[in-house]
Amino acid sequence: MQAATEINQADTRAGVLRFITAGSVDDGKSTLIGRLLYDSKAIFADQLDALTRAKHKRVAGAAIDLAQLTDGLEAEREQGITIDVAYRYFATPKRKFIIADTPGHEQYTRNMVTGASTADAAVILIDATRVEAGKLLPQTRRHTALAVLLGVEHLVVAVNKMDLVGYAQAKFEEIRAAYIELAAQLGRGNIHFVPVSALAGDNVVEAGTAMPWYSGPALLPLLESLPVTRHLGERDLRFPVQLVLRSDGHKADDFRGYAGRIESGSVRKGDTVIILPAQSEARVAAIRVLDGEREQADAGDSITLVLDRDVDVSRGDTIVLARNTARVTRKLSADLCWLDTEPFAPQRKYLLKHTTRTVPAKVAAIESRLDIHTLARQPGGSELKMNDIARISINLAQPIVCDSFDAHAATGSFILIDSATNQTAAAGMIRAIEATL
Repeated sequence: MQAATEINQADTRAGVLRFITAGSVDDGKSTLIGRLLYDSKAIFADQLDALTRAKHKRVAGAAIDLAQLTDGLEAEREQGITIDVAYRYFATPKRKFIIADTPGHEQYTRNMVTGASTADAAVILIDATRVEAGKLLPQTRRHTALAVLLGVEHLVVAVNKMDLVGYAQAKFEEIRAAYIELAAQLGRGNIHFVPVSALAGDNVVEAGTAMPWYSGPALLPLLESLPVTRHLGERDLRFPVQLVLRSDGHKADDFRGYAGRIESGSVRKGDTVIILPAQSEARVAAIRVLDGEREQADAGDSITLVLDRDVDVSRGDTIVLARNTARVTRKLSADLCWLDTEPFAPQRKYLLKHTTRTVPAKVAAIESRLDIHTLARQPGGSELKMNDIARISINLAQPIVCDSFDAHAATGSFILIDSATNQTAAAGMIRAIEATL
């Protein structure tokens, strides 16, 4: 019960930090998370007992294979790789954490995008033994590029397996210089670097004695100190309608409400709101939740809005305050990560899923493609393959209410769906809204 007690008693003044671990295969992501959980005493006794008896252990004797704390699938344990995103929750006296352990293999880059889309920080692991002459692995470069595209607020580079290079400061500085150059090419600065040994526990939860040349904080104290500045409640109201609720009674008992989750901002009873894209106007008569009514609701709340008059509102519409910056458009420019094993083909039909609205979409042009090795923009061409990152323009059959990704992540992101297979084909971040209705 210790871990649960710590979570309940944790000081939440620093807020919850959502972070992912990313990097190439065998960089030690799962082991690092296991070490964080183990050394912070966030593992139950029965979990420890099960780990010591695990049949797919990759450590000798009675030692615990910490990677198996997050590698929950049988295929992951057998192969020794992470396939799906694994979420873990723990707390220290200073902060609560939600960790997403994401796959390193190129085939599962789509799962890394899923984990990074809601993260406040990304811990990029680099295996110190696999960097020669300052040349970073392709997946390290790809995951960093995706973290930057997805607007992850903090980048933390954990140079792992320092024990296997004799805790050499020169190797750490070599990797640090190479990564700073990579980040600069992506237009990103203010990177945190920590030399660690996830297996031995050096500089993970507490600073060790093996690297006296490093004077910075260990990884966990660093994560405890990172500020989270994403205050969704301070932004404009965005309330995508998920469901229209109607009663079946006669006129005297008639009820009409609009259910959904507030993605940003807040709304109060009596506020004047506009329903987009129809531009209808009404006043909030009531805000209903599971246990009654409220005077105000904020970002993250799931509510039912009742308006003072009947207006035409459907699933996929967005309710905003009278003064807002939302845009209504049928044409936009976006950064796209192609996730499907089937390559993009201009003749295939795609659907764009944006908040609660799904509309037919056509990729009008592939404007450029990001070369993951040079980080230069290359001519777009006409084809996208799995894990390609490109800048595209899209035409929509029906209008959507959106923002740029930098302004509102929830209303500035979307997925493309192959209408023939219903597979998620791509994840996109809106960069420019080219036409406004």
